[in-house]
Amino acid sequence: DGRLTFFPGNQTVALPFINFMKRHGTVFLKAYTNSPICCPSRAAMWSGLFTHLTESWNNFKGLDPDYVTWMDLLQKHGYHTKKFGKIDYTSGHHSVSNRVEAWTRDVDFLLRQEGRPTVKLTGNKTHIRVMEKDWQNTDKAVNWIKKEAVNFTQPFVLYLGLNLPHPYPSPSTGENFGSSTFLTSPYWLKKVSYEAIKIPKWSSLSEMHPVDYYSSYTKNCTGEFTKEEVRNIRAFYYAMCAETDAMLGKIISALRDTRLLKRTIIIFTADHGELAMDHRQFYKMSMYEGSSHVPLLVMGPGIKQRQQISNVVSLVDIYPTMLDIARIPAQKNLSGYSLMPLLSEEAENEVPTSKTRPPWVLSEFHGCNVNSSTYMLRIDTWKYITYSDGNSVLPQLFDLSADPDELENIAMKFPVVVQSLDKILRSIVNYPKVSSSVQEYNKRQFISWKQSLGQNYSNVIANLRWHQDWLKEPKRYEDAIDKWL
Repeated sequence: DGRLTFFPGNQTVALPFINFMKRHGTVFLKAYTNSPICCPSRAAMWSGLFTHLTESWNNFKGLDPDYVTWMDLLQKHGYHTKKFGKIDYTSGHHSVSNRVEAWTRDVDFLLRQEGRPTVKLTGNKTHIRVMEKDWQNTDKAVNWIKKEAVNFTQPFVLYLGLNLPHPYPSPSTGENFGSSTFLTSPYWLKKVSYEAIKIPKWSSLSEMHPVDYYSSYTKNCTGEFTKEEVRNIRAFYYAMCAETDAMLGKIISALRDTRLLKRTIIIFTADHGELAMDHRQFYKMSMYEGSSHVPLLVMGPGIKQRQQISNVVSLVDIYPTMLDIARIPAQKNLSGYSLMPLLSEEAENEVPTSKTRPPWVLSEFHGCNVNSSTYMLRIDTWKYITYSDGNSVLPQLFDLSADPDELENIAMKFPVVVQSLDKILRSIVNYPKVSSSVQEYNKRQFISWKQSLGQNYSNVIANLRWHQDWLKEPKRYEDAIDKWL
């Protein structure tokens, strides 16, 4: 959640290396994902293109493996390149459940797809390496810096993808599990200030926006939660952020030890945030701030120090920024804009370029846990969220300056604002047409998958992650799928 990198969100947890980057570099106050789920978000970041252009509709469908990323271009121009950890921007990943849940989101049924969010404490007060795999990848990156990068005569670019902060698999939820367990150790939990944790306000179930209700239900969040449960989920999530921060610290320390720190630009960001029980939801897949607002910090030579930037930016800006840093001409068809004019110490003296950054950012979502294609336009103080064809589902409008927690949908109160923002959105993307394309894609994919299973179809679909609900009335749910098809 990007809000943890600046006041007041950062009062909840100690993030010393995020704070180090803020002191020695720049923090973006309004950075957003272009799609609040892993693979589509990363596809946008690696390609510099909006999701409706990459057609990365869900966690199973990303870029072609041979797509030319910004890292490929840097390598072509003489950079040493290295990737460690989670990459996840090409097609074919994630569970069968995950993709079937995305394809069937328009089916008229409600099924829990995730385990109920819960917390689990592991180890003791000295247990540091909870997410061992991330630590191993961090170790590899540190060793690469100390043993290889330090000796290079040409420049290098290193990518380290961490899985944290991310809920852990919950074995109770069935096929491939869901990830609904917030896991940490006492070592990290003590970095969290419990008294600073805000308990989010929730609308009653009957008052929720219909898409929110579907999301909360499929995420298994419509039951009763005590304040203590909610506070713990949030605290454990913040503790997982503290562990992530420590891994960032290892990279910064390795660069300092090798005297590369003053010659290296560091960018810290995320593919999406975590709701952590905001709006009666956990996980991502939402346009609310907890899910769509990402951290973005940059430090290094030529980058302004102690700077906070309030321009709206998004992950498609990473691609042209990397090319700008390397002085490689950018392609003309990119969705993003270089961040360097905002970051650079010389920025004030620069003549504006012809490609001026627009005052808005776009995010869209087409995957599981949400029963409609969703589009978000962020501009000025407004956040405009519209669904499907723009008519069949009520839109949402929030004034983030007056209502930062997004508790009051004022779309009905400000029809002229809605009309104006919708016009801007339609000038960027023909969203009713995109929604229709996704619906057709979902049917085609589902039919192909169903046919591949033959007579085994009924058994397989009944035992996906939603099996706890499905097995109560399997015929009813199969009939609902037939009706949809």
